Amino acid sequence: MMTISVYFEEDSPVRLWGLTPRQRLVKSLAPLPDVVLADDTPASRPGTAQPGTEILVLRADYVYDQRVLNGLLDSEAGQLALTDPGDDSVVAVRARADQWPRDARPSLANAPLSSLQRMTPATVASGAHQSKLRKFDTPWVARVSAPARRRLENALFSAAYKGVTDLVTKWAWPLPARAVTRLCVRWGLRPNHVTSLSYVLAIVAGVLFGYGEFGAGLLAGWIMTFLDTVDGKLARVTLTSSRFGNIFDHALDLIHPPLWYIAWGAGLGVTADVTGLLWLIVIGYIGGRLCEGAFKFAAPFSMFTWRPFDSVNRLVTARRNPNLILLTLAWGAGSPHVGLVLVTLWTLLSTLVLAVRLGQGLLARVRGEPPRAWLHSDDPRAGRHPLMVRWFTFPDPAIRSGR
Repeated sequence: MMTISVYFEEDSPVRLWGLTPRQRLVKSLAPLPDVVLADDTPASRPGTAQPGTEILVLRADYVYDQRVLNGLLDSEAGQLALTDPGDDSVVAVRARADQWPRDARPSLANAPLSSLQRMTPATVASGAHQSKLRKFDTPWVARVSAPARRRLENALFSAAYKGVTDLVTKWAWPLPARAVTRLCVRWGLRPNHVTSLSYVLAIVAGVLFGYGEFGAGLLAGWIMTFLDTVDGKLARVTLTSSRFGNIFDHALDLIHPPLWYIAWGAGLGVTADVTGLLWLIVIGYIGGRLCEGAFKFAAPFSMFTWRPFDSVNRLVTARRNPNLILLTLAWGAGSPHVGLVLVTLWTLLSTLVLAVRLGQGLLARVRGEPPRAWLHSDDPRAGRHPLMVRWFTFPDPAIRSGR
């Protein structure tokens, strides 16, 4: 198995979300099994490398999109020089150990540039589509400096944000979530601390709903949904994501919404009619989630990135935040019972739409024309949906970073 020895050069004391660029690189690279973070001892130099070893030199005064790092480490990447599109300077070089001077520390100054293919972040990375974050944006690198610190922090935060999500998370939460994430970093809070507070608020909201204190319950619920955005972004920008944290967060997301609706019904006073509504909500909720999960049999991406229609549908489909809007409007109008009726109807309609889209996706696959994500095209910005492009794709990160 091939081993890649990684050397850093240059540095910057400027911290982005609490980490210097070198610390970000170490946290990204150290856990990888086939990567060795080399030092400057003779034993780590090219002349002592094992056969099959390759060397990667990275400028540690740059911040790298994770997709770019993955591309540089890919076993099929070969020998290359990564350039900064802003000024065409070389920021990373990968080459075989035998291509470097035997008795000198590998550096960009003694790199075999003449024999390497020059590539940009967009060509090194696997693509502009990010399945996990349901978004299309251009892979990027940027030099870190004090004047650019805030712009680069904003770019990293934007890079951590999902492109296709509900309308509240997409348009209402980004600015306040970024401010609160910055406070969490300053105070030393970790993502699991924020998630733990979300659990407490989810329970508090449910109890208040059950006692008919709908206004106070909605306040606790909305704060909880806001913190549910903060914890994930905090984990990504500080590189502190973990398997436990992911399960801890998503378990709460999956379980609490139907329990809130049941508690809301209890707060109204349990009657046969309300009980029937609650059963319909729970069945519709489970059915919708099953449809989303079953779409993996049609295509290896989220249903909500299949077509622009599906991305728009995700903005309003009957998940927690759109349903909270219905409950809040009904409570504000003095008719909390109407809110439960609206949630029931919207859940059933949303699940019907998801079921139809699942059937269409499976049928397309059976016919030999499997679904293809519109955000996975070479460049969805060249398509016929300018409004969708504005909503679901992101500007060039060089603009975001202020270069």
